[in-house]
Amino acid sequence: MKRLLLITERFAPDLGGLATSATRLVTTLCQLGIEVDVVTWSRYLQPGEVLPPETLDTKSRIYRIGLYRHWDMTMPHTLNFLDWLHQTHHYNAVWGHYLFPCGFLATWFAALQGIPSTVSARGNDIDKEMFPPGDFARLQWTLQNASVITAVSADMSRKIQLLSGRNDVLVLKNAVDTDIFCLPNFQSPGEITRETLGIAPDEVVMGFCGELREKKGQQFLLNALTTVRSQRPACLLIIGEVRASQESVLQIYQTQQPEHAQRIMITGHLGNSRLVAEHLRLCDIYLQPSLWEGMPNALLEAMACGCCCIASDAGGIPEVILHGENGFLLPRSQLHRLGEAVLECLTMPIAQKNMLIQAAGDRILNEYSIAQEQQRLQTVIDRLIPNSP
Repeated sequence: MKRLLLITERFAPDLGGLATSATRLVTTLCQLGIEVDVVTWSRYLQPGEVLPPETLDTKSRIYRIGLYRHWDMTMPHTLNFLDWLHQTHHYNAVWGHYLFPCGFLATWFAALQGIPSTVSARGNDIDKEMFPPGDFARLQWTLQNASVITAVSADMSRKIQLLSGRNDVLVLKNAVDTDIFCLPNFQSPGEITRETLGIAPDEVVMGFCGELREKKGQQFLLNALTTVRSQRPACLLIIGEVRASQESVLQIYQTQQPEHAQRIMITGHLGNSRLVAEHLRLCDIYLQPSLWEGMPNALLEAMACGCCCIASDAGGIPEVILHGENGFLLPRSQLHRLGEAVLECLTMPIAQKNMLIQAAGDRILNEYSIAQEQQRLQTVIDRLIPNSP
């Protein structure tokens, strides 16, 4: 049995794409017959406290550790715990999910133990961490010393090559559970309807999914709502929640545009993927005006659910959206025109819209399914621990 130690900053039921991808990754690795122990941190525990392990399934254990206020205390304490785990379970390799802090810690610990390491680059860890106050030297050391590197998009793979000089980066695309995230089934409609959410029959539903914050284009979404509502009834459905540090932006909008702000609906965190999919299928237009990105899982899920999507050209987004074929791209320099793009999209003939929606669903099925992620993961494992018993 191959044993893998995976370090991630977030894991289910935590919020966000990082937790979602880490949880899905562990599930898929277990399906490949690999035993995975997960170490993740929690702000809800006392500093240094370690909870008894949880089980995701028979092949995985999740250990949660309480964060200290600063990394210079959290990391040495975590290293001590990793040391004990390795003495107990004898791992074949260590996986860091996200370059810092997890990727650095995984690469350093693996080097100390003389076992291989892999890190997965997701998004902010390159586009943001390479600039102050990020630690460029630590980032570069991690990239140069990890045994295997995976990136969520070809765009990120190119950036890693420039930073590290390596040309062996594997692209490990995000994946979507297409049994859950799929086109509407009119024979068996879901529990969530426009009526249950208080959406008027004539309102255009503009959707966003995830944790809304600055990097996701929060201000552009609000401005787009104002623009669209100046010409026709519309609402903004946020499937998820607003990051606490960004709530002031929403409060200012509520003060300046009280009438428009009344048509913002925030579901709060939805732990059930089927509920997320039902909400996505209510959206007339799905918006992803990100300022920087890896490959947003929420966008892939929206495309799979038959949403007409408008997204920025950040990160790996142009690798999945082909402008005018399966969605629409708006350059990051033009995101102030997002509302105009929505209004233009709403005038599209129904036949053209149906073709676009079908093409989006096909794209996800053909390139971003769980089965394809499983094949790519097998390639990573074969390279990481090729001759392990």
